[in-house]
Amino acid sequence: MTVDPYEAALTVGGIAALIAAWVPAYTSRRPLSLPVVLVGIGALFFLLPFRFPTPDPRAHLDLTERTTELVVIVALMGAGLKIDRPFAWRRWGLTWRMIAIAMPITIGLTALAGGLAGLAASSALLLGSVLAPTDPVLASDVQVGEPSLGEDANPHAEDDVRFTLTSEGGLNDAMAFPFVYAAIAVTEHGWAPSGWALEWVAWDLIGRTAIAVAVGWVVGRLLGIVAFRPPGRLSALAETPQGFVAIAGTLLAYGTTELIHGYGFLAVFVAAVVLRGTERHHEFHADLHDFAEQVENLLVVALLFLFGGALVSGILGALTWQRAAVAVVVVFVIRPLSGLVALVGSELIAAERFVISFFGIRGFGSVYYLAYALAAASFADADALWSIVALTMVISIGVHGIGATPAMAFVDRTYRSRRRRRPAPEEVG
Repeated sequence: MTVDPYEAALTVGGIAALIAAWVPAYTSRRPLSLPVVLVGIGALFFLLPFRFPTPDPRAHLDLTERTTELVVIVALMGAGLKIDRPFAWRRWGLTWRMIAIAMPITIGLTALAGGLAGLAASSALLLGSVLAPTDPVLASDVQVGEPSLGEDANPHAEDDVRFTLTSEGGLNDAMAFPFVYAAIAVTEHGWAPSGWALEWVAWDLIGRTAIAVAVGWVVGRLLGIVAFRPPGRLSALAETPQGFVAIAGTLLAYGTTELIHGYGFLAVFVAAVVLRGTERHHEFHADLHDFAEQVENLLVVALLFLFGGALVSGILGALTWQRAAVAVVVVFVIRPLSGLVALVGSELIAAERFVISFFGIRGFGSVYYLAYALAAASFADADALWSIVALTMVISIGVHGIGATPAMAFVDRTYRSRRRRRPAPEEVG
């Protein structure tokens, strides 16, 4: 029986919308997450005895890149909007540790593991780069909740674990890009640094990052002015709450930054954090966050369906036991070890350090980077890279999905206990 692809897409979309609305109420207090359920349903859906189009990301690199790009930028806007903690270098100190220490260690150790599994050197570097960032899309169970609003809201009350995982996911999905560019440069020019290293440091590492921060800050400030303090007699956007302004801001920040070759992911997150910092207690932030979250949920459900289908359609076909071992080691050894090293000397208790280090969820950000790199340059072992990344996502979705609820319950108990013993800290600049 032949199935029309368009009609199949409508069917999947309808099922996805219903699941996005219903399943979270069932999984929220159980050691189970929405992604686990959706991947399983997606796999079963594409095992049905009908000729559904095969959801193979390898055959549709451009479509894979664009769809994952969209869900990541929407998730980044949502992550930035729900962070209550004001930006300050010391108060975000745990985040900098995870970006500047844990992430490079993860890249290096993952690349080493990939090389030991038989990948070419440039492919191993790419593997380390695409698996290093934690995912803002699939991490809602371990992130901070909705933005706290009203005059009684305490911007310093977020627990360090959820805040660190949220802010890390918001930033390192952008900061993986220089290393992806490094892998592309090695593929095109070889390992001799004289051919590409200077340009990589000046442009890919520093220049593009500076552009993203600048554009994100400007867009966030402009959105704040238009929303809360427009010039002249113009009415404030916040007076007519339209949640889709969050999507408008997402597209404006991302599109503008990409047009001038900066890192759009970083610009979106910066814009969201800056916007959140204006009129911090206004209810409009809830409207923005809720709309962004609804759009994100719908996109995530559809992509998880398709990912489940990809798992039963051959994307794991290039696995060997050595390559499978890389995926296991990334989730259970490399990420936890890198995080623990980064958090040495912090004021967190050991259990909090472990939770932050262990819950480095891998997801659609990795798929985006892999699709982007494979479309930009010719890498050896492309099928092997897809297999390792897909298996890493499966392990992460399963293990982190099951473990998130009890782990966060422990974090909540610990945080309440610590707050009873001492008052909330004052903001440190």
